[in-house]
Amino acid sequence: MGEGKTKAALAAAEVLAARFGLDGVFVAMPTQATSDPMYEQVLAWVRSFGPELESQVALLHGKRRFNPRWREIWEGKTRAGAGEADGSVSDPWDVYGAIDEDDEFGMPSAPDNLAAAEGREGSGPPQWFLGAKRGLLTAFAVGTVDHLLYAATRTRHVMLRFAGLAGKVVIVDEVHAADVYMRQFLLEALRWLGQAGVPVVLLSATLPPAQRQAFVDAYLAGVLGAADVTERVPEPAGYPCVTAAFAVDGKPVAKSSRVVVPSWRASGPVHVGWLPDAGKDGAAVAAAAREAVAVGGVVLVVVNQVDRAQAIHEALRKGGFAGELHLLHGRLCAAHRAERTERCLRLMGPGAERPGRMVVVATQLAEQSFDVDADALITDLAPVDLLLQRIGRLHRHEGTHRPAVHQVPRVLVTGVVGGVQGRPRFLPASKAIYREWLLLRAAALVAEVAGPLPENDARAGSWAAGGCWSIPKDVPGLVARAYGEVELCPAGWGESVAREAWLARETVREKNAEAFVLTRPREWAAATLEGLHYAGSRAHAEEELDAVVRDGERSLEAVIVRRLAGGYTAVDGTRLGSHGEALDELVVERLLGGTVRLPARLTEEAERALTALPGWEAHPWLRYARALVLGEDGWAVVGGQRVGYDGVLGLVVERL
Repeated sequence: MGEGKTKAALAAAEVLAARFGLDGVFVAMPTQATSDPMYEQVLAWVRSFGPELESQVALLHGKRRFNPRWREIWEGKTRAGAGEADGSVSDPWDVYGAIDEDDEFGMPSAPDNLAAAEGREGSGPPQWFLGAKRGLLTAFAVGTVDHLLYAATRTRHVMLRFAGLAGKVVIVDEVHAADVYMRQFLLEALRWLGQAGVPVVLLSATLPPAQRQAFVDAYLAGVLGAADVTERVPEPAGYPCVTAAFAVDGKPVAKSSRVVVPSWRASGPVHVGWLPDAGKDGAAVAAAAREAVAVGGVVLVVVNQVDRAQAIHEALRKGGFAGELHLLHGRLCAAHRAERTERCLRLMGPGAERPGRMVVVATQLAEQSFDVDADALITDLAPVDLLLQRIGRLHRHEGTHRPAVHQVPRVLVTGVVGGVQGRPRFLPASKAIYREWLLLRAAALVAEVAGPLPENDARAGSWAAGGCWSIPKDVPGLVARAYGEVELCPAGWGESVAREAWLARETVREKNAEAFVLTRPREWAAATLEGLHYAGSRAHAEEELDAVVRDGERSLEAVIVRRLAGGYTAVDGTRLGSHGEALDELVVERLLGGTVRLPARLTEEAERALTALPGWEAHPWLRYARALVLGEDGWAVVGGQRVGYDGVLGLVVERL
């Protein structure tokens, strides 16, 4: 983590493009939140060899209009003209989404008649590329990994998506983030990219060996036009490491780095301890965070649930925390989330002038591709590879001034308490997201250095207790053990039962993906395209395709508006017309800045109850949006629950 994989991948892309005559690069990121900082990196890289090509770098996700650099390049002077008013400048429905809590479900795709000005060009790049599904046709693109996965689906327009990848170098960052369902599409994409001669660079600091082998086999199957290829990947020497797969004279080759390449920073101890807590009030975590910055420093808190993050933030705020306090999660409206992400990067990024005392409370948004540097970390228990990703935010940048107490990076693992026979009791949200087997194995590995998992009130002063992992030296071994077959947990933890349940669920999810994967199993080597769409698309409207490459619970986005006497306002207070109409494009922008994701449990009712305001019917950007109308008391009722929006906490959901 923080080793410079991205810069290495871009350097590799230059070499591969020159060697094979390619003319572009697509960088696939796990989430929208990680795409924005990567967009800045790719812009800087492109400027280094062709400043005039900056306008050929596209950002592909549904919230790009809130990225000021993208707007400057791609909208330019057209914002002052008629471009956006007729929907021709940007396509708000071109949303493919992301992974984990950043998933995009439920946003309708552009209607067929929206292409009001195809081919029209403004003062910047050709606006034609901003149409739905056309973004990958730009020379350089950064976007969510879904754009790549859709190119491996049995859906309409798959040829257009794949055409955008052909002739490019494809870079997939944080490739470990794809779960078993998504991996079926990634493996299919690798077969087709291999067949098309497209070089692919996969990046991960925490990739299990079995997944690395599967990716190599899939790519080589495409390269060789064979249904089954199994070329054993040699175990790399040292860490970081490189694996390469290719064909020579029709034979597969897989190589791994055999020379130990030292990390740019020497491995060092990361102190790991327990903070037993499985409650929702956030008091224990807030107290530990306050203690950690008592004499100064920056603490990052990463938890697995939005409600828990909000509770911890409130416990700190109401307790009179003296310092900077920030909250970052997926239920912030688009404008607030962009502002807070940018501020956190500015205060904790490379070369930042850090405040004397700061706590950032976040969900999984801060887990990866979030280039911040914390002095100490408090994290809910997660599978070991993700736990290590979170640890990768610790002591990340050279030259950062730290208080004496923070000279050694420290981690407290929470969100779990000891139960009968020491068996961990997890937060229900953690079990729902990650499943029990992976959490049990993670707890066992942490217990090897931090000691037995205590009960809730078993000890105080947790920052001083525990043992150490050597990072990055221990990373590959920990990941391999976490996903291996040897039992790790003490007797009485029920590991074998949990593993069987996990395997059964993984098998079902893998089978479910077959309904949309582009080709039949074992028919990747077919000599013709006959039967390619053998079952046709199972979905007939683009909005039905949003969930094709993800099998999580569907959720919806809504635009927050407040009802006042005589009309409505946007979430930031901007006045709307009496029927909710936005009077100009600046008002539209502020209105859409209030777009927020609703919890999945509200989806069914929200689909029935939430519609566009009457004044939105004539606007191409708003007519398909759903309005979450908050009354004068600041609340709405959806699905039997009270829903409100707080400028600090974000979306708040309470039971009636």
